[in-house]
Amino acid sequence: MPRKKKGVDSEKLTDAIVKGMQEKKASDVVVMDLRKVKNAVADFFVICSGNSDKQLEAIADSIDDEVYKAMKEKPWHTEGKNNKEWMILDYISVVSHVFRKDRREFYALEKLWGDAEITEIED
Repeated sequence: MPRKKKGVDSEKLTDAIVKGMQEKKASDVVVMDLRKVKNAVADFFVICSGNSDKQLEAIADSIDDEVYKAMKEKPWHTEGKNNKEWMILDYISVVSHVFRKDRREFYALEKLWGDAEITEIED
């Protein structure tokens, strides 16, 4: 299946994802602009942390709700809803990552995609 989705405004999508994260008090919200990164899998990664299984699930549900309200889009793919350590909602041009704090440090996406332009969102 192709990764590119035509006609979706990835910046507007990113804003909706950030709003969804903020609605449920996600911490350490970061937007990574990957548009100038060679071989990037998306335009943006939006990453946040949560403290508990319940909060991770609430954040993921809130992202889903906000994106649907703003763009009438559902995730192309979701992952991690069962293990509650790292949940992904993949909207093709933008991928949201909801981490439990300790797992985020372990996977270190910000370091892995070090060429990306990183914007920290204020809580």
